[in-house]
Amino acid sequence: MTVMRRLTIFSALTFGAASLFAQEEIPQYNPNSLNPIPRYEQLYKVKVWRHVRLDEKQNKGFFAKSNELTKLILEAINSGELADLYLNDSLTTKKSKEDVLKDMILQEGEPADAWQPTNEYYEKDPVDFNGVPYRATKDIKGPDIGKAPDQSPDLWKQDNSVGKPVYAQALHLAQIRIVEDMIFDKRRSRLYYDIQSITIIFPADKGNPRGGDLDIVTLKYKDLVQVFRNHPDDAIWFNRQNTAENRSYEEAFLLRLFHGTIEKVENPDNETIQGVYSARPYNEQVWARDWEEMRLMEKEHNLWEY
Repeated sequence: MTVMRRLTIFSALTFGAASLFAQEEIPQYNPNSLNPIPRYEQLYKVKVWRHVRLDEKQNKGFFAKSNELTKLILEAINSGELADLYLNDSLTTKKSKEDVLKDMILQEGEPADAWQPTNEYYEKDPVDFNGVPYRATKDIKGPDIGKAPDQSPDLWKQDNSVGKPVYAQALHLAQIRIVEDMIFDKRRSRLYYDIQSITIIFPADKGNPRGGDLDIVTLKYKDLVQVFRNHPDDAIWFNRQNTAENRSYEEAFLLRLFHGTIEKVENPDNETIQGVYSARPYNEQVWARDWEEMRLMEKEHNLWEY
């Protein structure tokens, strides 16, 4: 073998080894986790999607009247406190605040007709008077006809909501989707539920004009926890049995004080349980969700044997 050939082989082997060791390292920590568990400590991991109906009796602690979880989230979005809004639970594609509001429209706004001095009006009728919106405070008939809105505060009230769309409120957004990683930490010999994101859903049975369940916005759970901490007096899980044991939303999620049905467990085909059983009777879908829950519980039990 010539010297030149030997040098060529040596250079190729050296370059190959350098390329091997120059490969980018796999990130050990999930940036979307509140308390990330490094990959080298994970014996088992699977992602689970759950639907949580907030107006169910078991979940009413998150949906107490005037103190709904969705109300706190909407206020944080409107104030700009929650600035990172996402299209879906991949947490990669942003969604604008304007698009979020557009998806929440219950009824499109219609411009009011111009006020006519010869017309009769009924209570709550809207009119436009010189570019200013007004609404009648009572029926306007007989001698009251022709009285200009700006000169008749007993008949007309300025109302800036006239002509604007009607948006869904917190009570309409009665469903969320929780996406979490189920991780068994082999060092601590314990199973952890690492919530990644929460999606606000406008259910069909709450007046969604588009039909079906509509995803309004997805948020990083880590960002939501910061909102909970910033508003300790509002982020309260209501204990219907003993209000001395009310908890913060952060504690309630950590203690898993919610009931959710499994929508999907990650799989190669990315199929939901409903999709798999779409051609089967509905009761089989219900059984499949319960079976999946039992299977995950059994997996946790079996991991203790390692």
